[in-house]
Amino acid sequence: MASGSLVPQSPPFRLPVAQMRQVFQTQEVERKLAKLQGNEQDNLRTTYQRMLERGPERFQVKPSGVPDMSELYQSLPNFTEVLDDVKRHVALAQDCTDGIEVTPILLLGQPGIGKTHFAKKLADLLGTGMTLVPMSSMTAGWLLSGASSQWKGAKPGKVFEALVDGEYANPVIVVDEIDKAAADAQYDPLGALYSLLEHDTAKAFTDEFAEVAVDASQVIWITTANDERCIPEPILNRMNVFEVQPPSPEAARQIARNLYKSIRSEHGWGEHFAPEPLDDVLDILSECAPRDMRRAWMTGFGNARLDRSDTVRAIDLPRAGGKKASMGFLQ
Repeated sequence: MASGSLVPQSPPFRLPVAQMRQVFQTQEVERKLAKLQGNEQDNLRTTYQRMLERGPERFQVKPSGVPDMSELYQSLPNFTEVLDDVKRHVALAQDCTDGIEVTPILLLGQPGIGKTHFAKKLADLLGTGMTLVPMSSMTAGWLLSGASSQWKGAKPGKVFEALVDGEYANPVIVVDEIDKAAADAQYDPLGALYSLLEHDTAKAFTDEFAEVAVDASQVIWITTANDERCIPEPILNRMNVFEVQPPSPEAARQIARNLYKSIRSEHGWGEHFAPEPLDDVLDILSECAPRDMRRAWMTGFGNARLDRSDTVRAIDLPRAGGKKASMGFLQ
């Protein structure tokens, strides 16, 4: 498949809105609200009232054609297979009234290779925003599905919030480090995904707090993991699994260069620096994980500015035992 860029140079590409889509039934909310007694369950009452005030319709974006994706293929060279998959789904939805339907994606690979960064790029492309659900730091099993309103401090889950409080029927929801979810005997934190990752059952997903069915069938799911052995087989079977490899040295060098140019263009102080980074600096950063490159560049820019230099040099990078402050990942 030919390379092309989800984000052209100017102006940024955005997929146009195809139609409006109802994400819940107003009548059901009205019935639930009418059943509440007196001042009981004020949080639940407020939730229902907010739903009625906002209304059930949300924007659903779709492509008018297959976008040029060359820039993303270049900036994310180790995600080529995933980009190909996204491109196929976009192609299916063009020239019709259907929205984009993307099979849930699992990005499998070692820490720091850019899995979450890729998810953010995809959300930027669609323009629908991104909800990040970090499973490694999750303190309650109801983060996705909500907790019963009978519990003190209960509230809706992330899926409900993304659809009811958001603007779009097809937001990107990223379940980060899904293999770190800690299940216990009382509650399986991944339990909601069994229905959410299935298109048909997701059409009527019921949040445990609101107890109102919402249409989550258009949600674009991206999950990340380091080890697939910790993910239940039924959930794995619901996703397209992509094993993301670390970038090659040349690809890593290109990522570092693109990141330099991106940081420089995004900040007003970037005009004080040379348009292109030095080759020896790129050589050093090509040995870092993509996640660490941005920290290294920011340290380098800051040190160069302190020295009143318009060039980030190797000595400006974080280096153990060097003249500059150490960050512990460049030797």
